[in-house]
Formats: sequence, C-alpha cells, structure tokens
Amino acid sequence: MADLQRLADALKRDGGEVREAGPADAVDGVPATAVARPASADGVAAVLREATAQGLATVARGAGTALDWGAPPERVDLILDTTGLDRLVEHGAGDLVVVAEAGLPVAALSETVRAAAQELVVDLPPERLAGGSTVGGALSTGASGPRRLQRGGIRDLVLGATVVLADGTIASSGGKVVKNVAGYDLAKLLTGAYGTLGVVVRAAFRLHPARPDRAFVVATGPLADVAARARDVVASQLAPAAVEIDRPAGSDGAEVAVLLEGTTAAVGQRAAAAAELLGGRVQREPPAWWAVLPGAAAAGPFGTGVSTGSTTVGGATSASGVEPVETYGKATATLTGVADLLAAARGAEQRYGVGVALRGTAAGVLHTVVTGTPEATAYAVGHLRGAAPSPRDGTVTVLRAPREVRARLDAWGPVGGLDLMRAIKRQLDPGRSLAPGRFVGGI
Repeated sequence: MADLQRLADALKRDGGEVREAGPADAVDGVPATAVARPASADGVAAVLREATAQGLATVARGAGTALDWGAPPERVDLILDTTGLDRLVEHGAGDLVVVAEAGLPVAALSETVRAAAQELVVDLPPERLAGGSTVGGALSTGASGPRRLQRGGIRDLVLGATVVLADGTIASSGGKVVKNVAGYDLAKLLTGAYGTLGVVVRAAFRLHPARPDRAFVVATGPLADVAARARDVVASQLAPAAVEIDRPAGSDGAEVAVLLEGTTAAVGQRAAAAAELLGGRVQREPPAWWAVLPGAAAAGPFGTGVSTGSTTVGGATSASGVEPVETYGKATATLTGVADLLAAARGAEQRYGVGVALRGTAAGVLHTVVTGTPEATAYAVGHLRGAAPSPRDGTVTVLRAPREVRARLDAWGPVGGLDLMRAIKRQLDPGRSLAPGRFVGGI
C-alpha cells in the first residue's frame, strides 16, 4: 500500500502533487493506488526514489493515448504523470535540433517547429495527436508513421535523452545533454520499452526542413500484384517519402499510395513516373485511410464482407451471434515478406472466419486489426505469425486486446535476444519497480 504522505513529502521542493487514484487511473484495466505529478526531473527522481523504497510498482503516464498497448502490468501501485514536464527546452533552428520535456504534447512541439519551416517526422496517428500524445509516450511506444520509409522512426530521430532510473538516478546519453553515461545508448534503449527500463524526462530530436510540395500516387489491385508494385517503387530511384498499403478486412485486393515530396517541378516529374510504374493516378490529397490506424471505426464492424454468423475455429463451430471483439497489433516483415503477410491475412479470414485489416508501410511495418471471437482471433494471430519463419523475418505483436484474447496467446510472440533484454532489465531496474510485466517476456 502506497504511503501518500511520504510521496508528497518527496515532492515538497518540486511543487508537484500527489493524490489518491480514481476510477480513471488504471493501466490496461489494472487499477492504481496513487498518482504523482512531478514538475521537474528532480521531482521525478525524488518520487521514484521514494516509490522504490516503499516497494511500489510505478507506471509512467503521459496523455494515456497508448496506455493499454503492450501487456497489462502485473500491478500498479503508483502512476507517475509526466504532463507536469511540458516545457520546450530549446529549438536550435539553425542546427535542426529540438529539445523537449517528456510531457510536452507532440502536436504542440510540431506546431512550434513548423513556424520555422521544420518538422519532427513522427507521423503519429491523428487520433493519438488529437488525444495529446506526449514526447515521452511517443518514445515509450516507439512511434512511427508512413514517412519512416525515408526518415526512420522516432528511434532514428532521437539524438539523446535524460532519464530517471528506478532508484532515482538521473542519467543522460547522446547529444544535447550536460552529462553523458558511458555504456548504454539510453535514448534508443528506452525507445519502445514501454517504460520498463526508466522514465524519460527530456529528449533531443533531429528535425528536417519542411518540403514545399507533395503529391500522392494511388493504385489498386490484387494482393500479390499490389505488394509487387509497391516493392518496385521502394526499390526505384524515385526516392518516395512513403509507400503505404491498405488491405481492408475481407478483401482480395489492396490499395497502395506513394508519397512524393520536394520542389514542385521535381515532385511533378517523379509523380508521373510513379504513376506509370504503378499503373495509378496522381492526386494532391492523401487517401482517407492515410496514417490512420485500421479498425472498425474506419471499416465498419468486421471490416468488409466477413460474416459474423457461425465461426469455424480449429474444427469446431461456435454458436451464431457470438459477439466479435477487436484485437489491435503491429506486424513487421521483410520487404519481400509483405506479400506473404497479406496472403496470410486473407488465409486467416478464410480459415477462421475473422476479419483481418492490414495497413502500413510497404517496407514492412504494418498495423493490423483482427476482428472475431477470442478463440478465432488467437488462431488467426498464430496464422499471421506463421508467415515469417523467424523473428528476424517478421513479428506480430498484440498491442491492444480484450482479456479473453490475451488469455489465449502470448502478446509478443517469439522474440530474439530475450536473454539480453532481461539482463538489461536486471541492470537498470533490479527490483522490477517499473511497469513490471508490461514488456516482452514479462519484463
């Protein structure tokens, strides 16, 4: 049980606050006991030091737009609210660098650098941006969007970070920091670790100049044909900023959209060449699905044309009218393996009576939504994982799912280097105080 008075005393100099947790203070259905909202890195260090001394399990929270991603933590004694650290520390426009605290909304950061004709190319989904997704949250979940094809994900854009470890140690690594710690590249190590290794309090990012013009080239066709044409564009000399594929649930076809950026003249020439290569059309606006996570909100219940009647699951048939559930995940594949993943999605639908929507970069990072009964969904996820012979060739991670689905499968699936990951967890958080069980392998 958390001692709120001792936690509050730890934040006296910081000006932060501590309160009892309410009904809304839960992490993927796991209720918290207390919430602390520090206002500085020193405050974060003080409250983590006290929380660890009390033996509390702490989960960091920004805006909470992806707080139900990953596996549910084993327990949550304390939620560490980072929104009190919301300052833009530095914008070195001449150096194309920005430094921000973890609680600053990505939308606010983007608006600031846009005034200097620059951008942080993260491409968060619109729903996360509208929900106030923070710098720390984007790092914690390893955010990326369509333009990762050319610019990389957020892990490739982070130059350095200041983090607080479970025992209250403040450590820094990378560029634009006062003191560096030899050994781990903390900024990249914590990116995508779901807050299980430390709490990011400040980060420095590489910016890019905003490009003056853009055009989209869109084409549709059978799954294998679209995958092949998309692969041809990625491998071409057209230097696309993004090549995205959208495969609606229940469909034998898909749509590919190519983004070209640059000066007006160059964009026009490259767009015409891409249209010829794809057999598609040039348009100024993106397709409606661009950068939006797939799901029932976009495609309608069960996607397109997938029956919600009796469902064949592993040779047995469930009763008609079983309420389907949505399971959201992230799938990776090699450039050539995307075609196999698309085919596996259609195969899972035909075999298990589910809906499988896929959307993402043709280079092999796609978001997926599986809609079906919990048992059928678990079988379908296993079918998708079978499209890649090893974790090196591709993975399917379940990020958001009802408990009935989670009980039937491993959310992370096969993972390479798990022993090394566990060793790093023991080194940085030996008491398993930070979001225990939320990451791969129960880390």
